[in-house]
Amino acid sequence: MRAYSAGGVVFRLAPASSSDIDFSVNHGLLSSTDVFGSEGSKQSTESTELEDQATMVAMEVALVGRSHAGIWSLPKGTPQTGETIEQVAVREAQEETGLQVRLIGFIGSISYSFVREQIRYHKQVRHFLLEAIGGDTALHDHEYDMVQWFSLHEACRHLTYQNEVHILYQAEEILHQWLQYQQQEGQK
Repeated sequence: MRAYSAGGVVFRLAPASSSDIDFSVNHGLLSSTDVFGSEGSKQSTESTELEDQATMVAMEVALVGRSHAGIWSLPKGTPQTGETIEQVAVREAQEETGLQVRLIGFIGSISYSFVREQIRYHKQVRHFLLEAIGGDTALHDHEYDMVQWFSLHEACRHLTYQNEVHILYQAEEILHQWLQYQQQEGQK
């Protein structure tokens, strides 16, 4: 039997400055000597790139969990009659996290199989990038007993399912592209 659901990566951008970045570890970021001139002032041609990359370092992701099972996952759920897949993703993310979200874009799909009551299901989950714009994680529904913010790298370590880790990495790339687009639009 085929089953479909939708959900996504709920993110927020935490304030970050160059002092929050660990320049000693190679994350693809500029080194401090690349960013600051000999007098210690920022070089204007490189400041935009640093700001973009610093924003990526500050991406936080909301995960939902079940403490009794030790499971952490991305919010997702099944469609109700008449809903578009985008509406499902937004509704499920809001219900399961307690947060108000805004849809940014499609990330990708994952597929897996499971057996329930001797019926094999082939499930496809479509994931979207969703920006948290309000709400409170304390207001989440009863499906999960935990909702918590994690840095992107912590979220990758906590997620139970490897296919969702791949979705997180795709989300990071899409967020980076979206932020660049937002910056370009702001300059016009």
